[in-house]
Amino acid sequence: MTVRVGVIGAGMIGQDHIRRLTEAVTGARVSAVTDIDQARATEVAARVGAGALPTGADLIASPEVDAVLVTSWGPTHAEHVLNAVTAGKPVFCEKPLATTAEDCLRIVEAERAHGRRLVQVGFMRRFDVGYRQMKEVLASGSIGAPLIVHCAHRNPTVPESYTSVMAAQDTAVHEIDVLRWLLDDEIVSAQVITPRATGKRFAHLKDPQIMLFETANGVRIDLEVFVNCQYGYDIQCETVGEEGLVRLPDPAAVGVRTAGHHETAVPQDWKGRFADAFDTEFREWIAAVGTGSEPTGPSAWDGYAATVITDAAVRSLESDGAVVTVDMKPRPALYGGAA
Repeated sequence: MTVRVGVIGAGMIGQDHIRRLTEAVTGARVSAVTDIDQARATEVAARVGAGALPTGADLIASPEVDAVLVTSWGPTHAEHVLNAVTAGKPVFCEKPLATTAEDCLRIVEAERAHGRRLVQVGFMRRFDVGYRQMKEVLASGSIGAPLIVHCAHRNPTVPESYTSVMAAQDTAVHEIDVLRWLLDDEIVSAQVITPRATGKRFAHLKDPQIMLFETANGVRIDLEVFVNCQYGYDIQCETVGEEGLVRLPDPAAVGVRTAGHHETAVPQDWKGRFADAFDTEFREWIAAVGTGSEPTGPSAWDGYAATVITDAAVRSLESDGAVVTVDMKPRPALYGGAA
């Protein structure tokens, strides 16, 4: 079947996903669009032959919509996802699932009451080829039990509107989700340390930040978040095991040798670095929806866990580097926890 997707939010990421659903994914059609800016919704909808609807509630209720894509402003996510679950429609929500742990739990409870998974959260790194290869190595046991993980998340620059807490909430959240998945382990504590600040930052911003996490199985994770590194968008991840290590590969790029130098390009933004992962993410989501299967990507529980862990990191930052325990509820059986 062709899955008719209604899109709530026609900003930059919404339009990028609409292009993806229209040009890169088979078995999907964008059938409806809504946005707080109705003129923009009308314009974007007209480009793909979709209808423009006045509100998210109208879109979710539409008989022309089989599945919902939420790409609106973060504080509106909980309302739209809850409405979709109530309507029994599959819903893909860009991160964050909600801006508070309490709202994330409301979504988890609504999905539990429904009795099956409907929600997928847009943590695209689980769909990146390199991370999937790392997952296979760790699952095989070939490097032994994981002991330490070293990570870096570097951006060339950020706008003045970027704040210190966004280093956890908007940036490190991707590592937090993918590391929980890679290690099949839960993060139980967080600590944020601020080294010497770069002179390239805006005065209000603490940059870089070093984030330290511990998992339930005792794995120690260090994550460098440096959002004004100047040279490019650089994602690094290395897991050290008892008998070896596995390292995330850099994106494939040609090497150029001239005048005594060997140069390889560094990606400049997240869209270029993870373009293929975004495409794979939506192909697999549409395939699941089209066959009536539950989504296999990050769940509502994963969205809740990421929010709780980033909340702990923010509390550590705001308390001058104190170690903060992650206060997470027991995982429900619907998401692989105890009954």
